[in-house]
Amino acid sequence: MTKFDRLSSLMAHFELGVEPTEADDADLFVYADIASNLPSRVVLCPHKKLAYQPFTSERLAFKAEVSWGGESNPLFSALPDVLELDLTQDSETAAIVTLLKVENDNKRCGSASVLSRLAEILIIRLMRVQIEQGKIRKGLFGGLNDKRLGRAIVAMHDNPSKKWKNEDLAQIAGLSLSRFCELFSNVVQETPMGYLRRWRLILARQDIVKGVRVQNVAVKYGYQSGEALSRAFHKQFGETPTNVRKQWLELAI
Repeated sequence: MTKFDRLSSLMAHFELGVEPTEADDADLFVYADIASNLPSRVVLCPHKKLAYQPFTSERLAFKAEVSWGGESNPLFSALPDVLELDLTQDSETAAIVTLLKVENDNKRCGSASVLSRLAEILIIRLMRVQIEQGKIRKGLFGGLNDKRLGRAIVAMHDNPSKKWKNEDLAQIAGLSLSRFCELFSNVVQETPMGYLRRWRLILARQDIVKGVRVQNVAVKYGYQSGEALSRAFHKQFGETPTNVRKQWLELAI
């Protein structure tokens, strides 16, 4: 991972899964041109709010259901209802999709595993395009697209336990304090400290689900006490960390 990788540090905390499916709950679609039989478009509908239809010159070549490691994943919540990529303008991604289509058509030994991994690569490339081309100007993707804000956001992702101050993040971004806070709020649409608090709580929930004690999680993420974490946790998720931990421990038995 490079020093300034806007996706890897965030994705490392969540398990991205892609499962080929014929069911109606699919949200990743690959279309092929009817005349040439070559992949033409990739469409991702992460929130499953739209029933996306192919052009008259296309057919559906592959579809899958994507899991994001929970709806608390900031990437998932920041995605628009539809992401679309024209493969005729992206030869690298088209090559990946061509291999995916071959695996799906031939159904050889291990195809399910290969399809899942190729589809994961496809999802990452879709998100990379959103950042590099600035297709989403607000929210997390908008912040990551801005190299100044992106450096500050990645710093929070990489080191959530650090006692960050706005001044520290402004320095990383190379901006004055006032300009940093203004730009962050306008683009990401929450304050830097608000984003940091939410990020810490997302990670805290992951630890609690794994069975880590609330007090230990509180110390890890800079809360003064388990009670302080519990109040913030309840405000964010509508339930207490103790209850969440108990439920998941019971499921694990």
